[in-house]
Amino acid sequence: MKTKTKVAIQGIKASFHEEAAFKFFGRDIETLECNSFKQTCDLLESNKADYVVMAIENSIAGSLLPNYTLIREYNFAVVGEVYLPIQLHLMALPGVKFEDIKFATSHPIAIRQCVDFFEDFPQIQVMESSDTAACAKKIRDEQLKDTVAIANTLAAELYGLNIIERRIESNKKNFTRFLILRKDKTEDHKEINKASICFQVGNHVGALSKVLQLFAELNVNLTKIQSMPVLGRRNEYYFYVDMEWKDMENYDTAIRKALKYTVNFNIMGEYLKNDKV
Repeated sequence: MKTKTKVAIQGIKASFHEEAAFKFFGRDIETLECNSFKQTCDLLESNKADYVVMAIENSIAGSLLPNYTLIREYNFAVVGEVYLPIQLHLMALPGVKFEDIKFATSHPIAIRQCVDFFEDFPQIQVMESSDTAACAKKIRDEQLKDTVAIANTLAAELYGLNIIERRIESNKKNFTRFLILRKDKTEDHKEINKASICFQVGNHVGALSKVLQLFAELNVNLTKIQSMPVLGRRNEYYFYVDMEWKDMENYDTAIRKALKYTVNFNIMGEYLKNDKV
């Protein structure tokens, strides 16, 4: 009997991380619930999980900076990505009407994405919690008839709640990008056209510009640049860069040339672009 692929997620079942895992791997997986992103990494490091699905940026809230540090420090391989549209709904126990609601609860980022909706209903007290799906589970477990959760349809289905208001997010084009992480960096020899790298450059005029120009000259498209300070060192930064290419030879040449002008250069992962939402 084939064992299921084990995927560590931050949050509980029916969270957006589980939804992202299903979108990438399909439903025939075992998701491992974790209280933090560090815990997901610990499970992967100890071989208790095969993969980690980790949110890295949201189109409204921005980058999750601590997660870049986790990937680099654990030296995991980025082997894929998945973009998930974030659709947020109000859900309650069956039979609860909108006028019964006194409290709404969800993750702080989800709440921020719905501020326009709640401005119209000041009588509803909004409370922060650790996880969107956990809020839905709590309503079911404690039979809270005056409380709604802000979560996805997966949570409503799993915890038996009715959706009483759909799509309450302020920006209907909201999405989150997740990275798929594996412990080892062995080559799969499969098709790749995107990479995530990390490096440092010297603190002098034109140092970063020189590296970026190398990629431009070889038609390697830089889709994201994220800087983070090196802990305890003034004026030193890690640069995290995502890039895409059409010609593999150009990418290989650009990487070889960039090595001459950088330090602590690390290819965090090479994978197939997967940005459809």
